[in-house]
Amino acid sequence: MFRRLTATAALLAAVLTPALAGPASAADAPLRDLADARGVYLGTAVTGGKLTEAYADTAAAQFDSVTPGNEMKWGSVEPVRGQYSWTGADRIVDFAEAHGQEVRGHTLVWHSQLPSWVSNGTWTPDALRTVMTDHVTTEVSRYQGRVDHWDVVNEPLNEDGTLRRSVFGATLGESYIADAFRAARAADPAAKLYVNDYSTDGIGAKSDGMYALVQRLLAQGVPIDGVGFQAHLILGQVPSTMEANLRRFADLGVDVAITELDIRMTLPATEAKLAQQKADYAAVTRACLAVTRCAGLTVWGFTDSDSWIPDFFPGEGAATPYDENLNPKPARAGIAEALAPVTPPGPAGCTATYTVQSQWGGGFTGQVTVRNTAAAPLTGWQVAWEYPAGQRITQAWNATVAQTGTAVTATNLSYNGTVPAGGSVTFGFNASWTGTNPPPATLTCS
Repeated sequence: MFRRLTATAALLAAVLTPALAGPASAADAPLRDLADARGVYLGTAVTGGKLTEAYADTAAAQFDSVTPGNEMKWGSVEPVRGQYSWTGADRIVDFAEAHGQEVRGHTLVWHSQLPSWVSNGTWTPDALRTVMTDHVTTEVSRYQGRVDHWDVVNEPLNEDGTLRRSVFGATLGESYIADAFRAARAADPAAKLYVNDYSTDGIGAKSDGMYALVQRLLAQGVPIDGVGFQAHLILGQVPSTMEANLRRFADLGVDVAITELDIRMTLPATEAKLAQQKADYAAVTRACLAVTRCAGLTVWGFTDSDSWIPDFFPGEGAATPYDENLNPKPARAGIAEALAPVTPPGPAGCTATYTVQSQWGGGFTGQVTVRNTAAAPLTGWQVAWEYPAGQRITQAWNATVAQTGTAVTATNLSYNGTVPAGGSVTFGFNASWTGTNPPPATLTCS
């Protein structure tokens, strides 16, 4: 399974070097590299039949996670009871493994795109429960160790936050959700298991219903690892409470993720609309980055040629970061700019760049790169910053690091104080966090 690895020195160099060169080159860095350096994934939904030529090249180069748009849904893999078709799903999983990408499995139990034998069947509760758990077990077992995250149950709620009366909800009640999660966990103990829904992105009736549902599942010991927020948004309407909403779910002890991001507009697209869309994509990305347990973001198709929006919302579209010809739109730059490393200029020809290399519950490993931008060598350096959320340094290397309250200072050691013109040195540290782990707003280097 291609689980997320900590950023290597080579990867950090690839990301940080263009970032130091200026905003334009930072925006040109592969999105997957920028995301990895910030400790999140950046994914896209894909269509298996299109994974050739330029479409495949862009998906591989820019994204480090892929979600099958349709190929893993029940109607695709088990159109006839007990008869499975894995060709489309296998193609996407093979593609991901060939390009070092994670896979987000979508979706195991959903009221839509079901085969008719399920949706139109006459079921007793026991029979439907068996059919559902058999399906979950078969699909998850097939991809055990190859799918990193599963959307186990998709869209279980109505707009008011109550249980949707799908064939599952009407026949089994809320218990079907717990049953599906337990079957998925038994089939692959290592995969991360999510409940996923739309219109839950900001605080409101539906997200309140989801919050209460997750609380109940956790209280029952259901193996739920995360909550997915689809984020099918309208131009200029990113919820102002998105970050707070993500954080309250994370505070329950589960991961969160943006799983199906697109931002649609009334056509035709104009320069002003594209500029607003850029700001909206950046805002969603920043909301995820601000919440420590936000695992990552997935765009629901990276190109307008592969978007579902025009078919479902006539007269609307242009919802993705790339146009129909695979040219990057301002939205792509919005994502890149939000993901760019924190690299504020420092005085005396010195800059410092702060990155999180790896992160776990209650702790993280950070790295700071000090670069000499002056014409003469540095003969000693010091970096200072303020932690915004109470993080505490517990160990450091390649620098003497002191912390008083939220203020941190790092000073060179005897062997790395001299930095030639254009040269750089790095130091690292381990630290603790509680609740959130946002980066410092600024670093000063002298």
